[in-house]
Amino acid sequence: MNIQFTTQIFKEGRTYVAHTRELDLSSCGATETKAVENLRVAVRLFLEEAETMGTLDQILEEAGYTKRRSRREGPRFVNIQQLTMPLPPEHAKA
Repeated sequence: MNIQFTTQIFKEGRTYVAHTRELDLSSCGATETKAVENLRVAVRLFLEEAETMGTLDQILEEAGYTKRRSRREGPRFVNIQQLTMPLPPEHAKA
């Protein structure tokens, strides 16, 4: 069975970070490719451990996954936006 998840990649200093919202897991690497590769390893280990503990179905259901044929599909994101808002006045002065 396969599982789908969305990956966001961002940069922290010289390090690339790959994050999956559905499972709230992250990993990093020196390149985007390495960060994604490391995230795949982290997801695989997380899923294997959850299966060993007998909590995999519960975790996936709580994360919004549904079973579709031979894979688990995560929730569909309708829109992802980056928003900007002013900080409260006491923080804006700092």
